[in-house]
Amino acid sequence: MSIPEVFENVPHRRYNPLLDEWVLVAPHRAKRPWSGRIEKTLDEERPKYDPGCYLCPRNTRSSGHANPDYQTTFVFENDFPSLLHENLGEPSVHEACNGLIRGVEERGICRVICFSPRHDLTLAEMDLSAIGLIVDLWHEQYVDLGSKDFISHVLIFENKGALMGCSNPHPHGQIWANESIPSLPASKIDAQVRYFKAHNSPLLMDYLDWEKQQGERTIYENEAFISLVPFWAVWPFETMILPKRHVTNITDLDDAEKAAWAEILKDLAIRYDNVFQSSFPYSMGINQLPTDGQAWAGLTLHQAFFPPLLRSASIKKFQVGYEMSAEPQRDITPEQAVNRLRECGGKHYKEES
Repeated sequence: MSIPEVFENVPHRRYNPLLDEWVLVAPHRAKRPWSGRIEKTLDEERPKYDPGCYLCPRNTRSSGHANPDYQTTFVFENDFPSLLHENLGEPSVHEACNGLIRGVEERGICRVICFSPRHDLTLAEMDLSAIGLIVDLWHEQYVDLGSKDFISHVLIFENKGALMGCSNPHPHGQIWANESIPSLPASKIDAQVRYFKAHNSPLLMDYLDWEKQQGERTIYENEAFISLVPFWAVWPFETMILPKRHVTNITDLDDAEKAAWAEILKDLAIRYDNVFQSSFPYSMGINQLPTDGQAWAGLTLHQAFFPPLLRSASIKKFQVGYEMSAEPQRDITPEQAVNRLRECGGKHYKEES
C-alpha cells in the first residue's frame, strides 16, 4: 500500500518502530522547499598535509604522542576520552529517593579513526579502495573491542563538519565502546527483539521489503546494500543504509559485501555534497549486535545519517520549541527529500565543474 497522496499536503504524524515514537510532518509549511534562497559555501581549500593538524601523519598530538607516518588508515586511543577503563575498580553505584535518583560508574574505551593521511579529503572524494580499508578497520575494531570482557556495546560513528561540532576537518571518525548498552541502541534492540518474537522475522528486513515494493524512498542500491530515506525520518535529509540480506554485525559480511558497503557509502556522500555543492555536514552512526554475548534475535546491522541542513549549506536546522517540548517535527516529507537526493547522483560536483 502506497502512502496516501494527501500526506504530501497536510500535517500528519509518522511512527518510528525502532524508537517507539512519532514524528510530526508539516509539508504545507514548505510546499516548495527548494524555492527559497540556496546558498553555496566557499569550501575551504585545505592542503594535503597540515603541519598544525594533530591527526596528520608524523605530527605530535597534544598528549605528546607522535602519529606514525601512516599511508592508509590510523587508529589510536582518544587522548581526551569520555570513557575510562584503566585503574578502575568495581563500578560504584548510587541510589536514592525510591530509585528516582540513580547513578553508576561507567567504564569504556574511546578511539579515533583517521580515514586517510590526506588532510583535504572526505569520504565523497576518496577512492573506493580507500573507503574499503575504512570498512575493514571498522571490522577489525568491532572484533577487538568486543572481545574485551567488560565491553557490551561498540558504537562506530562520524561527526562531519563544523556545524556538527567537529573541531578538526581531517577525515576521521570515532569509536566509543561502553560497558553498558547506551539508551538509543537499547531502545532499538528492544523494538527489534519484540518484533521478532511477534512475527518471527527481523523488523528492518520486513521494512526493507516494503520499501523496495514502494520504491518511493529508496535512493540507490547495489548487489548487497540499499540507501533510503526512512518513512519516519526526523532530519530533512536523514538517510539509512541497510544490507539486503539479514546480518547482525559487520563480521557477518563477506569481502564482496564489504566492498558493496564502501561503494554505497561513497555514492551517498557524493549525493550529500551535491545537494548544496559544498561539503555536507552530518552525524553518522552504525548500529549492530552488542558484544555482551547475548543473541538478541532479530537485530539487523544498519547505518544512519543525520544531516542538519534544509535550505542552504550554511544554515543549520535546529530541534527547538515544539521539538524539544513535544515531539520531533519536519517541514518537508521524506518523499520530497529522497527526490532531491536522487537528482544529485553521478559525479561529485567538483568533478563536474
